[in-house]
Amino acid sequence: MNYNPDIHRRRSIRLKRYDYSRAGAYFVTVVTQSRVCCFGDVVGEEMRWNDAGQMACRVWESLPLRFPGVEMDYFVVMPNHLHGIITMRDSPRNAGDRATTRVAPTLGRIVGAYKSLTTLEYIRGVKTRNWPPFERRLWQRNYHEHIIRDDESLCSIRRYIADNPAQWRYDKENAYAELPSDASR
Repeated sequence: MNYNPDIHRRRSIRLKRYDYSRAGAYFVTVVTQSRVCCFGDVVGEEMRWNDAGQMACRVWESLPLRFPGVEMDYFVVMPNHLHGIITMRDSPRNAGDRATTRVAPTLGRIVGAYKSLTTLEYIRGVKTRNWPPFERRLWQRNYHEHIIRDDESLCSIRRYIADNPAQWRYDKENAYAELPSDASR
């Protein structure tokens, strides 16, 4: 079925008229469908990946092989989501060198490739390693992104990613999250 705005009423959450193939750093969050925890557990304040979580890390780290000019910065695979920073450098075409036939990748293509590759690997794991199957899809349809505009923001986001396992018990992506205690009560 094709997208029909009169029926579907889906709005893009992307920044209007922004070129997501531009060089820069992007913070992305990708969440599993129904927030199903399939990549391991947080023990204490550390993420402990199972085989599927290790696979999700390997695929993330391998994306620069598929997309030259892309670098993976800080990231963490959590039980049911991934936070990561993707840095895109100028491609030769964008840098003003001679034109090439290769089109600069967009952030959406990179995240889409990650979701596709991990889904295929997960399906193989269901068949060969007895990983728990997922219902309809492994990942939610969309992803959250934030354009990182300066070094202060980059450092803050890196800290957030590094501290994410320690904050799991309060994380909105955790179905069993605790409410933070209010010291004033």
